[in-house]
Amino acid sequence: MPAKPRLWITRKLSDNTEARARESYDVILNPDDTLSSQDDLVRMSAEVDAILPCHSEIFNAATVAKLDPRLKIIANHSVGVDHCDLEALKQKGICVTNTPDVLSDATAEIAMLLLLGAARRAAEGDSMVRAGEWKSWSPSFMVGNQVTGKRLGIIGMGRVGQVMARRARGFDMQVHYHNRTQLPADQEQGAQYHSTVESLLPQCDFLSLHCPATAESKNLINSSTLSLLPDNAILVNTARGALIDETALLSALESGKLAAAGLDCFATEPGGNPAFAKHKNVFMLPHIGSATFETRDAMGFRALDNLDAFFAGCDPHDKLV
Repeated sequence: MPAKPRLWITRKLSDNTEARARESYDVILNPDDTLSSQDDLVRMSAEVDAILPCHSEIFNAATVAKLDPRLKIIANHSVGVDHCDLEALKQKGICVTNTPDVLSDATAEIAMLLLLGAARRAAEGDSMVRAGEWKSWSPSFMVGNQVTGKRLGIIGMGRVGQVMARRARGFDMQVHYHNRTQLPADQEQGAQYHSTVESLLPQCDFLSLHCPATAESKNLINSSTLSLLPDNAILVNTARGALIDETALLSALESGKLAAAGLDCFATEPGGNPAFAKHKNVFMLPHIGSATFETRDAMGFRALDNLDAFFAGCDPHDKLV
């Protein structure tokens, strides 16, 4: 009987995922959920045939150059692959896969939570009640922004963006979007397409980011683009922290240009940006967009499906599956 491929799972995954992995692979687990260094990635590449990493493991060009030839596939436990230098890995002959489709609902839920929380001053209200500072009430107390019937702009109308649009329609929001290409009418579901970000932004009472982080999209939200939003708009980010120039966002919040922001992603993770904590109108979460029990199982299983296909002879080399 042939030996099982040796697989390193870099972080603590769901119990169901790890149990399934043990059935087909000689698995090295990380029960303590410790973060690996770049040296760890290089060292382990000589000991395994496959690595199942998360977004926390960085496969930059310098690290990839040192990877051992034994390593054949990196099966990411994530949709985003901006932590991987895809060209360097391709040149090294290492297959790279990701886990699309399975986390759209969970991430859109968090986006809507952030949108509602930012609009209705949830962080401020929760803090007030917990601290025992709720001492009075009046018609002018804790007045926020209504969501129902407002205009929602979406940048990135992929899987998550389309689910977000469906959730927003439940609040009778008018959906506008920018995408690399216009969607077919049956996928648009009445949403209005904008061929440029610049034409989209003036139509956004709320703006939700759902595009990937690339060299082209880094700091997509900056002082110039923020200035195009209507006054008192609200920004939501459940995609990647690199999309936002955080200094510009802080300035827009401090000047009153933006009414609020809801953020699940930051330029520095973990930790976020402590400067945001000074602002009561910023509702923050620690990058938990896909953190549901169902989605964690689905992501793990999708990564294992990719591994199974690869070791069965299906080589999706320079494309993600």
